[in-house]
Amino acid sequence: MLGSVTALIRRIGQAIGRLIGIFLAWLTWPFMAAHGWYGRRHWVIKAPIIVILAIVIVAYGRFVWQTQTWNGFDPNFVDKYHWQDRKVPAGQQLTADPNATPPAAGDLPTGQTEGGASAPNTALAGTQAAASTAANAPRQCQTSAIVQAAADLTDMNVNQNDWISSLLLYKLGFFGMDWDNTPFLDNKASFQRGVNQAVRRTSTELVDTLGRVRGTSGINNNLQDARGNLQFDEYSWYFGLDPFGFKTPTPSYYRTAIQKLRAFNTDLAGCNAIFDSRADNLVQFIDRIANDLGATAAILRERTENHGGGWFDTRADDRFWFAYGQLYGYYAVLSGAGSDFSQVIRERNLTQLWGETLNRLRAALKMQPAIVSNAAEDGMIMPSHLAVMGFHILMVRSNLVEVRSVVGR
Repeated sequence: MLGSVTALIRRIGQAIGRLIGIFLAWLTWPFMAAHGWYGRRHWVIKAPIIVILAIVIVAYGRFVWQTQTWNGFDPNFVDKYHWQDRKVPAGQQLTADPNATPPAAGDLPTGQTEGGASAPNTALAGTQAAASTAANAPRQCQTSAIVQAAADLTDMNVNQNDWISSLLLYKLGFFGMDWDNTPFLDNKASFQRGVNQAVRRTSTELVDTLGRVRGTSGINNNLQDARGNLQFDEYSWYFGLDPFGFKTPTPSYYRTAIQKLRAFNTDLAGCNAIFDSRADNLVQFIDRIANDLGATAAILRERTENHGGGWFDTRADDRFWFAYGQLYGYYAVLSGAGSDFSQVIRERNLTQLWGETLNRLRAALKMQPAIVSNAAEDGMIMPSHLAVMGFHILMVRSNLVEVRSVVGR
């Protein structure tokens, strides 16, 4: 009996070995045939083939490097701005030192020094000189942290990194298959598109409401140009088939958008532009972001409910990293909004709730799995990263809806 079992196991092992041998022979046959054909050719043919292969190897090596190197990626990058230290909302006029606390009346009697010596003429002259200087100084207004965040996020996408979605090798795909349909080299592209989605939504709100006094002022040209450039196709290379002909690549449009956003902030700093930080504008801005996040949560839910495969779901990674990039972008934008609408937030006693919303966004960004899995939510072996990300998005959206409710009262 034991001998029969041993013989059966041996036959199974031999069968598996033969199958592996057949598979390897099938896999290497084209290369062996090409090697035999190549060995019989003259150097006139061999040399161009070597050059072409070298170009392909170098190009794909660089492509792998471009997709796997994430420059400027830092979930804590908003901390460097110190927006919480701003005392004046966006668009409002600054004093000589916006962070300085003016002295209380009566701290020092007029014309008297700290040592008690009387110096009426000196004090009066100093006061008059200071008043004259302040009167002649050019006006300065607070810049928009939202606009700064949108410009810097786009700068990270196209200047600090290559815009993956419009690279030629990304457009060619993996043996003709779209890279998004494979588990390889598409995470960074999805992340960038998620960030861009947040910036696009923000630019639309800047044009329609935040960058103008509704009904009484025209649309700001810099913001309008920035929105138009950010809405451009994410996949354009130097040449395309639909329509056929040469094109301006996507990164060029986004770089122009960066310039326009920063030009708006320059104008705003000189009090030559408008940022309307009213409560109703904040309500509408939050409402648009909440709707955008709700649409992404629906995409994640559809993928979780109708598809599976755990670590073998080839579309789970691009769904996850798009949502991650979107939250990354909105974390920066909403951090900036906390500064731009600081007066509204203080007046409506929203400081704690606003801080909780940002903390919820930051908690979602701690998820950085090496391999994204889309398994059952109650699975014991494989995790369900899409379900967890969807939970974080819905919690952020819930906080935003609560903020909107409080501000809109």
